[in-house]
Formats: sequence, C-alpha cells, structure tokens
Amino acid sequence: MLLISHDNVRNEAAKRADKDDASLWRWFSELYDEGRIRWCRSAQGWLVSVDHKHLATETEFDAAIRVSRERYHAGQVKRIKPRR
Repeated sequence: MLLISHDNVRNEAAKRADKDDASLWRWFSELYDEGRIRWCRSAQGWLVSVDHKHLATETEFDAAIRVSRERYHAGQVKRIKPRR
C-alpha cells in the first residue's frame, strides 16, 4: 500500500513539474516573440533581462530563465507600453 502511495506522489509531482515547465516556456516564448527578453553568456554566467532590466545571472541557462520569471512576477519589472 505504501509503495502505491509513493508512486502516486511521484506521478503527481512529475505532472506538476511538466505543467510548471510548460508555463515557464510559454512565458519565455511570449517575451521572445515581443522582443522583450534578452540573454547572453558572460564570464559570470547567463545574464537575462526583460524590458532592458537585468533580472538574473546564473551559471545554467534554465536557472537564469526561472529566476528571471520569479523576479518578473514578483513585480520587480513593470511592462513597457508599446509606442503608437
């Protein structure tokens, strides 16, 4: 019985991770399509900025994108309104 419960917990965690990853990469793709996200590799790691504001420097690209999204959604970046 305990083994089945453990498998269920693992399966649910995997489903949630897949959902979180999909959400992360949809966010990334939207910003990319709008030309609002930039990244580059430096001696310090991957630098990521959104709307010309630096949000993260991490050794791994995936981690840099994840940290950027967290900081973006924490309200540290205000969306720039497009000029008309």
